[in-house]
Parts: sequence; structure tokens; C-alpha cells
Amino acid sequence: MSQTTSHFFKSKVLGHPSGLFVLFFTEMWERFSFYGMRVLLVNFLTAAAIGSNPGWEWSAENAGALFGTYAMLLYLTPIAGGIIADKVTGYRWAVVIGAFIMTLGHAAMAVETELMLYIGLALLVIGTGFFKPNMTSIISEMYKDLPEKKDGAYTIFYMGVNAGAFFGMMLCGYLAERIGWSWGFGLAGVFMLLGTLQFWLAKPLFGTIGDVPSKTPVVETEDGEVIEGKSSDSKEVEKLNPFTLIDKILIVVSTVIGLGYAINDPLSKIAGIDIFGFLQIGSLEGQYVAVLFGLLVFLVLVIYRIARYTTIVRDRMIAVIIFAFFTVFFWMSFEQGASSLVLFARDSVDRVLTGNAQMTFNIVNTLLTVVPLAIITWVLYLLAKETKHKILGSNIILAICFAGIWGLVIWMLKREFSAEVAEITVSWFSILNSFFIIAFANVFSKWWDSKYNPSAAVKYGLGLIIMAVGFGLLAFGSYGLIDGVKVSMVWLILAYLFHTLGELCLSPVGLSYVSKLVPARMIAFMFGMWYLAIAIGNKAAAVLGGQIENITKEYSLSTFFLIFTIVPIIAGLLVIALNPFLKKLMHGVK
Repeated sequence: MSQTTSHFFKSKVLGHPSGLFVLFFTEMWERFSFYGMRVLLVNFLTAAAIGSNPGWEWSAENAGALFGTYAMLLYLTPIAGGIIADKVTGYRWAVVIGAFIMTLGHAAMAVETELMLYIGLALLVIGTGFFKPNMTSIISEMYKDLPEKKDGAYTIFYMGVNAGAFFGMMLCGYLAERIGWSWGFGLAGVFMLLGTLQFWLAKPLFGTIGDVPSKTPVVETEDGEVIEGKSSDSKEVEKLNPFTLIDKILIVVSTVIGLGYAINDPLSKIAGIDIFGFLQIGSLEGQYVAVLFGLLVFLVLVIYRIARYTTIVRDRMIAVIIFAFFTVFFWMSFEQGASSLVLFARDSVDRVLTGNAQMTFNIVNTLLTVVPLAIITWVLYLLAKETKHKILGSNIILAICFAGIWGLVIWMLKREFSAEVAEITVSWFSILNSFFIIAFANVFSKWWDSKYNPSAAVKYGLGLIIMAVGFGLLAFGSYGLIDGVKVSMVWLILAYLFHTLGELCLSPVGLSYVSKLVPARMIAFMFGMWYLAIAIGNKAAAVLGGQIENITKEYSLSTFFLIFTIVPIIAGLLVIALNPFLKKLMHGVK
């Protein structure tokens, strides 16, 4: 065990370094702010302009165009943020810079003007670019000499992600819908700022981990071994498939077109400014002509690069690309939770409860809220007990955060118990995904560790098909629905259950197989491609979700949900059918 790792394991909580739990809480507050904002944006933009809590009354199509671009860029900027952290700032400073920029973004959105909304979203995208890739980099560096403990560390960290998402959507959503939108946007920013402070004040726990990178030359051998202090012309290092001028030109062209489309889509719909209008062919919009050309350019780039690798490396990279392709279909459907399902919950689900049903909901909601919060507070107590002398300031900030959360939870529950009639908030349904992940993650983990562990392609297929079942239930529940009639909330709860089960089959598998199949020297490039697939899926999800009003008007709500039932089932069956071919491409990687 190296001196760095030994330093970390001197101070432990639940068998892991105390520093891991500082990262746990930092990520928790970042996810609190992100998901708190995510669950509000489309609802706020499309809410009626007249009423007790007026929104901006945008069309679902316009709101989807803006949200889709925002979600797409959230997965692209971390590629640049990771490079900047590696080369210039170091991981710790990158996290602080990103968190501070995101805090400014939330503050801007709380103003509730159109200009500040765009500024706020831009700041959130930039801040996420710095923050997102570097938290996991710090964990990886902490456990570099103890890889057998890394899975457990990431599991704990993942619980922080879901805890933040859970309480962010619940509390920001509640404040926004019950008191006012700016309260929800503002609360997200407050906890982002406090989370940044507690991370910065915990600096003594991390030693040199995540510091500004040294200027010592670092190179990598063909098998991925890192050699420090060597110059790039070392005989031990071979220049393997360097980026040619043609590669760089293709990357620039496809990037410019992709970013151009991301900006043009909301610009053309909201402001009527279409920078690709001159490319229109018949009824096909100019921006989609540009996108098709950009995809063609990107396909040429991928084929041109992959063709230059050795057979085994090439085959494994093709396998990753196939998985990435099916990833687009998964997120295109799953991310309806941020757009069309929010509108469905608001406009088409019966959320009013009285009598015994109201009391039952209030009791369930209390347990759902108080039990997880009590467990996380206990973890905070253990951390404070272990580190009270080293990072007193950080622990005080965390104590203030949790005092605030407890105060909000007690106020919320008291308010709901005293209400004559319960109207469940739209945002409440979104917390079910985080709850079901926490409830079922261990079951799936044991399944993957058993002799019944399916292959990657089967996991992918199951993920797509199980998620599609959730949309099938919504299609069935809303079949024959007429204006003014609302469906039971049971259908939406069941849909979120199946969506989560599908996510647990597919989501953790993707990045794991990228790291297994791709040699170390190409990992950054392929991770970039993977996040690009997720970005495309998120954009497609918002664009299609924005069509819920048009499709419902032209056909029916049931037809809208059938799209997200049929397409993922076909994709799931296809990827399962490709299992023998994918196994051959993976050359023994399991």
C-alpha cells in the first residue's frame, strides 16, 4: 500500500476513508441542486401564466427544445472539463470551480426572467463540465492501490447521488409548487454553495490527491502502464494510431455541426432564428439536414480511426460502439421522466386524495422521507465523530445543511398532515426513481455476482424491454382517455418502478464495459463517445417528449406512450439477438 493510500485509511468510517464520505456529501448536494432544478424546468416553462403560481405557458415543444439542449450539453462539457483538470487545475480545484459556477447558475434562475434563465442554464452547463468528471477521478486516485475496495466505494458514492436526487426533487419541487418557482430554484443554489464550502474546508483529509498536476512528464506504454519522468521520445513508448490531420478536421466539423444543432433547435423554435434554414429540403428542416451530414462525417471518422487498429482492439471498439448505439434508445425513452412524464403527472394523473387515502399517503410519505434522512444523518454523525479535530469547519457546514433539511422536511410533513385535502405535487413522482434504485440496487448487485449473471448484450436487452413495459402500462392506463378525465396514479408509480428496474439492468453496465474493452491509451476517446451517445439520447428524449401535446391532439395519449413501448422492445430484442456476434467481438472479455 502506497503512502498516499495509507494516509487515507488512517481515518475510516464504515470501513472506508473519511474522505470518501466528504465526497459522498459533496456529490449529494450537487445532485440535490441538479435534480431539484431538473424536475422544475419543464413544469415551470409550461405552467399556465395565470393562477396562484404562474409559469410562462410555453408549448411543450419549445420547453422540450430548450431542456433537450441543456441536457445534451451536460454530457458533453465534462469531456472538456476532465481535460482541463488533468492538464491545468487538478481535480479538487475543478470541483470547487464547477460548484461555484453552478451556484451562480441557480441564483440566476431564481430571478425568473428570460435572459437570466438562459444565463443560468449556461452557467449550470459550464459548472457541470468542471464538476462531473472530477469527483470520480478523486475516488479512483484514492483507491488506486486497493482496487478490490473500489466497487464498495462507488456503491457508497452512488447512494449519495441518489440521496441528493431524492431530497432535491422532493424539497425543491415542493417549495416551487407550493410557495413559488423562485423558491425551488433558489433552494437548489443554497445547498450547492454549502456543499462547495464543506468540500473545500475538508482539504486536510485529501493530502495531495487532486492537486494541480505536476509538470513531470508522464507517458503510457502500449499495454497502458504509466511511466513518470520519461520524455515522450522514450524507446519504451510507441506512438499508437495518433490523430491525423484528417481525424482532427472530421472531429472539428462534426463537433461544430452538433453544437450548432443544439443551439439552433431552441433558437429556431423560441426566437424564430434558424441558422440552418438555408439547408431546408422540402419539408425536412435545415437543421436536420445538417445533423444527418454531421452524423455521416462522424461515422467516417469512427470507421477511419477504427480501421487502423489491430484486429482484437478494433473488434472490441466496435462492440463498444454497438452498445453505445443501443444506449441512445434507452435514454431517449428513460429521460421522458424530465419532460413528458412531468406534464403527464401534472395534467393527466389524479393527484387529489381525501380521507383514508390521504392519511395512508401521508404516513407512507413520512416514512419514505424520514427513514432515509435519519440514516444519512447517522452517517454524518460517524464522519463528524471521526474527523472532528481535522475538519471541524466542514462538519459545521454539513450540520447546518442537515438542520436545514430536517427543518424543511418537518415543515412539509406538518403542512401536509394539517391539510383538509392532499394534492400530491408533480415532482413527488420523480423521487420514485431514486427510491427504487436504493431499494433494488443490492438485489441486482447479487444477481450480477451469481452464476446466473447474464452477458452484457442480454443485460442491455433486458434493460430496454423492462423499461418498455413501464411505458406499456402507461399506454394501457391512458387508453381511451378523454378530456377532463384523469388516470389513477398507480399507473405512473408502476411505470417508474419498471423504468428503474430497466435502468439497473443497463446503466451500470455501459461504463463498466467501456473500461474493460478499451485499452488505457484510448479510454478518454471512447468515454467521450459514450457520453456523446447519452447526450444524443437526452436531446432526442426532450425533442420527442415535447411532442406529447401534438401527438395527443392528433392521435391519443396512449399512442404517444406506445412509441416508447414498441421502439425499446424492438431495440432490446435486436441487441439480445446480436449476443453471439458481440461475444465474438469482445474476445473473452466478460
